[in-house]
Amino acid sequence: MKINKIKSNAKLNLALNITGKKKVLHKIESIIDFIDLHDVISINQHNRKKHHISFYGKFSKNIGKKNTVQKLFQILDKENLLKNKKFKVKIKKSIPQEAGLGGGSMNAASVFNYLVKKKIINPNYQKTRSICDLVGSDVILGTISSSCVLSSDGRIKKIYNTPKYYSTLVKPNFGCSTKKIYSAVRKYTKSKYNKPKKNMFGIKYLIDQQNALEKIALKKYPKLKKIKLFLESINNPLFVRMTGSGSTIVAYYNSLKSCKLAKAKFKRKYKNYWCVTAKTI
Repeated sequence: MKINKIKSNAKLNLALNITGKKKVLHKIESIIDFIDLHDVISINQHNRKKHHISFYGKFSKNIGKKNTVQKLFQILDKENLLKNKKFKVKIKKSIPQEAGLGGGSMNAASVFNYLVKKKIINPNYQKTRSICDLVGSDVILGTISSSCVLSSDGRIKKIYNTPKYYSTLVKPNFGCSTKKIYSAVRKYTKSKYNKPKKNMFGIKYLIDQQNALEKIALKKYPKLKKIKLFLESINNPLFVRMTGSGSTIVAYYNSLKSCKLAKAKFKRKYKNYWCVTAKTI
């Protein structure tokens, strides 16, 4: 059967606030964009009794059988939405794990989008949201896969024609546990993003925002603070901010030239850290 290839783009939190806590998860609001850094997913239907999911590439190590894509298929099978169809999925991992880039969640979202596009499943928004929430709290964002604002009440507003930024992404040779970072949250902020607007993606607005998880991560991992300070000192970035719960620190620029030069300077000092350039899409 025909093998289809789809891109699964990394997610950036341009800004993030913690506004409270539910029974288990924290309530967050975030300004979100996607970049051209992506995993590649090969998928096709096969005549087997089970789904087969495998990973390869630079960041495929230690991805177990219990992963987001497997979880998605388990839920779809339980809901009988696939009508006993089985799939073979191979994912080339270019997005690092425990990086705050949503790699695993976006993989599940991209597979979900494919199944919808091919009319293999046809869920309404309410069903889509419930399935995505069962897989992972940020999976629903990947079904949109473009500039959007997540409000503290869970609403997601897609924003069109947003400014595009070049970014230098740096991840040290360790990851941040999302659970550990969120468990250290002690302060909440008042909601700011319940009336999403295009100007939230403008540089004047973003400079004054924050990632509420950043202080926690920088305190727990002093190396992240050194990375941020160094990125702030080279090539005059628009701003430098951690994405998600870390451990990726991102420097934003208006020009590709400045972005690439920042990467070159960073690599000279930190040869063993993952460092790439990307552009918001």
